Amino acid sequence: MNEAEQQAFEQEIYAFVGEVVYPVTPAPDDVNESMIRHWCEVLGETNPAYLDQDWAADSARGHIIAPPAMMYVWGQEGFQVTTGRAANAQSNLVETFNRHGFTGVLGTNVKQEYFREVGVGDNIAVQMVIDNISERKMTSRGPGYFFETLATFTNRDGETVGTQRFKVLKFIPQEQPAAAASDDGKLETPTRIASVRGHDNGWWWDAVDAGKVLIQRCTSCQTLRHPPRPMCHECQSMEWDSIESTLDGEVLSFTCVRHPQVPGYPKDPICAVIRLAEGTNLVSNVVGCEFEDMAIGMKVKGVVEQVDEKTALPQFYPA
Repeated sequence: MNEAEQQAFEQEIYAFVGEVVYPVTPAPDDVNESMIRHWCEVLGETNPAYLDQDWAADSARGHIIAPPAMMYVWGQEGFQVTTGRAANAQSNLVETFNRHGFTGVLGTNVKQEYFREVGVGDNIAVQMVIDNISERKMTSRGPGYFFETLATFTNRDGETVGTQRFKVLKFIPQEQPAAAASDDGKLETPTRIASVRGHDNGWWWDAVDAGKVLIQRCTSCQTLRHPPRPMCHECQSMEWDSIESTLDGEVLSFTCVRHPQVPGYPKDPICAVIRLAEGTNLVSNVVGCEFEDMAIGMKVKGVVEQVDEKTALPQFYPA
């Protein structure tokens, strides 16, 4: 688009700043122990402040609280969104971008802040606005604009429980460069994205390269934890060792990543949260079966395999 068209377009999108996406909307369900228990079970969270009534009764609070990160959960619309949502300021903004060729979308970051604890029986309301839109940016994905929504969560008394900022890039997709050729003139086969290895997790990936999956263990209280991190979440000790997993597991949740197809990865991979026999959870691929045959609670057995010429990963098969 030329300069005049860009100015007209930016005037159109910047008019959305401050628009309300959701008015103050109470959650359909009050904060309750069942949803807290399910959330903690999926994430492997064991904090007694969330789960143990007797422990919580003897604490300074005197009652169970909800994990702060659950604040966005209470207002979720559930299965009904599969039939479509009513148009709002955010969907209208996205459609405006799409009409002008900015059809690519990429969620870039989320920032949550917590200000108050929430107890069972409270009700969390959410209000969301379009907070800001950046100037035009040239990114590796193509030219585009970042827009950020601000969700504010309040309790029954109208007090702010927390906020969430979610930033999205809308961009004009660019044609990707052709695959690089090797010295013999043949195109190189795309590989998986390399794992990020740092001071706290490099040892774990080195073990995977050697065909083992290790689980970090606190040497002070023997608590197992994954992913690797420097401090025990139970006793705050920084002393640890590890044990080797048998890779016997059970499927806690799963999905099939159908779009977009990413070079270097199999078509329609099944991605699952696996509860290992040792008690920790691991996100991995389930192979050797069809998505239609997957089920929550399915027993699986893992093995470390070479998934491409550069990458070894634990993968799970139906047991």
